[in-house]
Amino acid sequence: MIKTNFLIIGSGAAGLTLAVKLAAKFSHKKVMVVTKASQAESNTKYAQGGIAAVFNLKKDSYQQHIQDTLKAGDGLCDKTVVEMVIKNGPLRLNELISWGANFDTNPNGKLNLGKEGGHSKYRIIHHKDATGNEIEHTLLKRIKKFKNIQVLPHHFAIDLLTNRLVNKKDRKEIACQGAYIADQISGDFFTIQADFTTLASGGIGQVYGHTTNPKVATGDGIAMAYRAKAKVKDMEFIQFHPTAFYDGKNGVSFLISEALRGYGAYLRNKNGERFMLNYDTRAELASRDIVSRAIHSEMKKLKHNNVYLDCTHLSIDDLRLKFPTIYRTCISKNIDLKKDWIPVVPAAHYLCGGIMVDINGKTSLKNLFACGECARTGLHGANRLASNSLLEALVYADRIFKYINKKAVIPHPVSVEVISNDLPIYGNLESIMQKRIELQYIMRNYAGVVRNYYDLKIAALQVEKLHKTTEKLFQEYKFNAALYEFRNMIEVARLIIEHSLNRNENKGGYFNKDNAIDSPIKTESSIE
Repeated sequence: MIKTNFLIIGSGAAGLTLAVKLAAKFSHKKVMVVTKASQAESNTKYAQGGIAAVFNLKKDSYQQHIQDTLKAGDGLCDKTVVEMVIKNGPLRLNELISWGANFDTNPNGKLNLGKEGGHSKYRIIHHKDATGNEIEHTLLKRIKKFKNIQVLPHHFAIDLLTNRLVNKKDRKEIACQGAYIADQISGDFFTIQADFTTLASGGIGQVYGHTTNPKVATGDGIAMAYRAKAKVKDMEFIQFHPTAFYDGKNGVSFLISEALRGYGAYLRNKNGERFMLNYDTRAELASRDIVSRAIHSEMKKLKHNNVYLDCTHLSIDDLRLKFPTIYRTCISKNIDLKKDWIPVVPAAHYLCGGIMVDINGKTSLKNLFACGECARTGLHGANRLASNSLLEALVYADRIFKYINKKAVIPHPVSVEVISNDLPIYGNLESIMQKRIELQYIMRNYAGVVRNYYDLKIAALQVEKLHKTTEKLFQEYKFNAALYEFRNMIEVARLIIEHSLNRNENKGGYFNKDNAIDSPIKTESSIE
């Protein structure tokens, strides 16, 4: 067993920002960061778009950013949270810049502000088209300055350690005391006991297969929290990015940032027609849910597997300069932006729901916090406004730090059980991968961009069969990363389906053909 003061599960923007702040303030205490891949592998690394923050108060305002966020959230945002996050945005960005982050500037040396879908003003801060990678690089460099931060790469968090798990007869308030961990290199199990634990484990895109998320995005933190009896909410609100590169294959799809549409690219169907004005007056700059459903509609109507993004009317030199990653990727796929259109489709991109937290990042379990994509803060409501996610990650990491610093009471240590390694090793990786593909097919086809109750019920039955099989394997065999990831993916899929079945109105990123559009009925979906 290992003891630490602060345990952080996840190494993206939220987790690393929190680690830096805790280590700087509590130099005599230990901060431990656990991540199942390399320390640089996270959703943050792949974020292209940018960070939304109000820096030009002459042409923009906090109130306008707040209104854009509320509009995208379709009536389900927590306005108090929205106001808090947006007003704290510039402070957090300036802090990140002071730590060494570089963002695009204009000839006058001021931040070059872009505009993306759903935003009424220019307020997006970028580092070319690789903003997330710049943030991740900055934070990884920053944590090396602190000797009291220990990063454990290639370590898999299996489940949270709680007083109820240690003593099933304990009827006190459920409190988190750390986590059970597996070393992916040796296969050994051990326990990390922590005063405070934070889940910053990212998203769930791999549940759908066609996703802009990296392979590590399997919803581990949400699944762990749910099994530990933490409350989760709004799992039905999956944001599908409208424009992921389509090459006819399954798996991670390269994201074509909406910044490209903000710069002037057009969406066209297979007949070459610009179609977005038929769906929304904002055309290509409508919010993601509207653009995704419009693309889905055009694909169905014309019986075509994709639509196209047209940049041929834009300066190729500007495209090469402003969107180097997109430019290079298109060239590698034999797409010449001077004359060719980019084939694109919607792909699972961001979860707006997740582990319920309050304005300080506290979950419903004592001493357990959550931030980043795995947390449901109330900022996004039913649909996330572009480039608000990295902002949320930075702000909530700061909120958790400040709460722990001022108000948190150090818990008393308790005895914990030791996990046995006396189990056979499950080595049938091919079988797990086949089941994973089956799950992804179910979720794409029955719980995707457009849903209906009949399909959702089919999905529920099929996923439940996979759940029973996988839980049996989990109990009978020793650690296998693919098996444990798949277990978490199934847990997340069950939550998405159940929350979808519980919602009887169309809101934001959730669209059900069986529901009347703009139904006056308001529902909430939270499961404990």
